[in-house]
Amino acid sequence: MATDYDAPRKTDEDSEDSIEELKARRGDAKTGQVDEDETDAAEGFELPGADLSNEDLSVQVLPAQQDEFTCGSCFLVHHRSQLAGEKDGLPICSECA
Repeated sequence: MATDYDAPRKTDEDSEDSIEELKARRGDAKTGQVDEDETDAAEGFELPGADLSNEDLSVQVLPAQQDEFTCGSCFLVHHRSQLAGEKDGLPICSECA
């Protein structure tokens, strides 16, 4: 006999619960609480005052190139094509303009 797995399942135990029963169950249950071990969650974080004196930089930092500028508002380095103008003598990118 073929079984239709897409059909809704209805058992004899399914019954219409009254609104009072549903409200009582909602109040008893611990909804919204997550069981999470704080020590496991904190292992991946480094504190701001951590000792990083023995760490080496893994990124090569380059100075701004001839065709780049530093925005005077967001202080990000952008390509000259994103230059929108100047404000108070400082270049401003098109995102901040």
